[in-house]
Amino acid sequence: MTAEPRLTLTATVLDSPDAADLARFYQRLLGWQARTWETDWVALAEPGGGAALSFQTEPLYRRPVWPAAGGDGRQQMMSHLDIEVDDLTAGVRHALDAGAALADHQPQDDVRVMLDPAGHPFCLWIRTEEG
Repeated sequence: MTAEPRLTLTATVLDSPDAADLARFYQRLLGWQARTWETDWVALAEPGGGAALSFQTEPLYRRPVWPAAGGDGRQQMMSHLDIEVDDLTAGVRHALDAGAALADHQPQDDVRVMLDPAGHPFCLWIRTEEG
């Protein structure tokens, strides 16, 4: 029997019309430093270790739709980032100051759906007693 290979998730990659612009937004939002900075590729390192958040320039990039809207040919959201905050109001204010937008559709009281400058949804959430 062949041993299974060791697999390690090293990064989540977000496409964008400009990798550097989107990376600068996430640097402001998260406070992470660049691990790699190339013309069309940037990787930010989480200070405590763990997987990176990377950005790749995609010339044919289309902004995703939030919430999903079926049948009209627009790019649907395929994934999003969940970012825990200790103060939801302060977290939203910080994200807005960094360049995010508050999404029109907000499905939960203890979560705020935000949109990064390239339109990727991300959720700021606060841990509740159940959560």
